[in-house]
Amino acid sequence: MMDLQKIVEKFDSTTCIISVEKRTDGKIGSIRIEAANQRYIKAMEHVDENNKVIYSREFIPGSSYEKYMQKELNFENFCYECAINKKPVHAYIRPERFDFCINQVMLPLDIDDPEKGYCTYSSEISQEVNPEEMSKLSAETSSSVLKTCVKLRSAKDLQRTMNEVIEDIREICDASYCCILLTDFNEHTCSVFSDSVKTGSNQRSLREFLSDDFLDYAKTWIKILAKSNCLIIKNNDDLELIKQQDPRWYKSLTDANVENLVLLPLEYNKLISGFIWVTNFDTSKAVRIRETLELSTFFIASEIANYQLVGKLEQLSNLDLLTGVMNRNSMNNRVSQFINGEVPHKSLAVIFADLNGLKPVNDNQGHDAGDNLLKEASFILRDNFTTGEVYRAGGDEFLVIVLDQPKEVIEAQVQKLHEESMIPNHVSFALGFYYDDKGCDIRKAMHEADVRMYEDKKKFYARFPANRRRI
Repeated sequence: MMDLQKIVEKFDSTTCIISVEKRTDGKIGSIRIEAANQRYIKAMEHVDENNKVIYSREFIPGSSYEKYMQKELNFENFCYECAINKKPVHAYIRPERFDFCINQVMLPLDIDDPEKGYCTYSSEISQEVNPEEMSKLSAETSSSVLKTCVKLRSAKDLQRTMNEVIEDIREICDASYCCILLTDFNEHTCSVFSDSVKTGSNQRSLREFLSDDFLDYAKTWIKILAKSNCLIIKNNDDLELIKQQDPRWYKSLTDANVENLVLLPLEYNKLISGFIWVTNFDTSKAVRIRETLELSTFFIASEIANYQLVGKLEQLSNLDLLTGVMNRNSMNNRVSQFINGEVPHKSLAVIFADLNGLKPVNDNQGHDAGDNLLKEASFILRDNFTTGEVYRAGGDEFLVIVLDQPKEVIEAQVQKLHEESMIPNHVSFALGFYYDDKGCDIRKAMHEADVRMYEDKKKFYARFPANRRRI
């Protein structure tokens, strides 16, 4: 057998020779580091300038790779593809939660050994992302990633376009299921943004499995991903590792007929907004799938981050920040939709609700107390008109729009609110209500409700003169 040490010493880069045990069942056998050059040994042992080993585990040829690094399924897949399947492997790894990148190249070695396959492993660590290395892709992968990028950048409807992208990714992976799962660990929420299920497969949409505790699984994913930005589970042996780390997640996978999976975090500016999830894929394409998804995810995460930012800005522009109900700008836009015939409906109810007694509270108790009164008023309106749209029209005035509800139901809600407004020391509203199931003219309905609200306010101040506004 050839001298492995002489081979590895011919490399100038940080290089070692790896062996992979050959198995007849197609599974990945034991992986060992058979030889290494001095640059690799120094990197592994942390040898100081006097050649003294300061790392506790001295390099010993023929040792399991797990002696020197945490068990890494992606690394094992690379070794198998190169040493056993004789395919060169190049990967540019960007661990988003760390301040370095790893450029690694693996080349198969033609060594006659019935028990092992061999390959070289060379790596270079850099502190900055190298765009040139990231773009060194096969023509097939480059075409797939470029197609994804063009679709996303030209999208007028991101939701619709993302559905196409996810369908493309599922087909590239020859998978039964693929989805984008959005997560918010601060708000403890998760949702499926887009997914694709292969016709005739035994896979079901993640939408069917989402529950209040599903986000706990996602927290587990982050721990399992650890220093990697891609998790590939190819077989039952890999699934057993999941079982050891999180039995609950393992059970959910097996219950959902998941035999293998690819999982990547959607990470942008070091914040995780979700995950790409692929199940029951063609394991023979594992290296290409990883290469394609890692770079595609880079663009997908960016587009989703922008989409969410625009959504938050739109929400803020239409939300009253004090009370949490929609603001006057949103109300005006909604009224325009009615006028332009963009809101299909059979009946329309409009309620104007003016908060009684806000000025005395501001004058006597301070504006903080007044703000709290406005917050409580908005909560009461939302709680009372659960099917309605609640807007803060300005100051102490609110507007409620209710569509396609029986008149008697809304009248009862208004009457209940009116009776409670007559109770001393209770949040009080002057109310104006108008119902239209004929022409449904929003402008007429608002005018009539406004007039009736001012009539009701006069009655309130006549009964409780101490609460009258004074300039």
